[in-house]
Amino acid sequence: MQVYTYSEARQKLAIVLEQAENTGKVLIRRKDGRTFALIPEKITSSPLDVPSIKARITTQEIVDIVREGGER
Repeated sequence: MQVYTYSEARQKLAIVLEQAENTGKVLIRRKDGRTFALIPEKITSSPLDVPSIKARITTQEIVDIVREGGER
């Protein structure tokens, strides 16, 4: 795990953020000795977030298919 001083982190912010993303955590140490952890947030996606497809089907055809499936 990489540890940066406050000054280094400020000067190399893009590198520090990239390092945190790659390794999961980066520490930043201040002059007074306090240490802070920089941890990237996890991006959560919905299970309903699916890619769309191009289909040549009308809304009425979809409704008919769904109704037919419900009758079985």
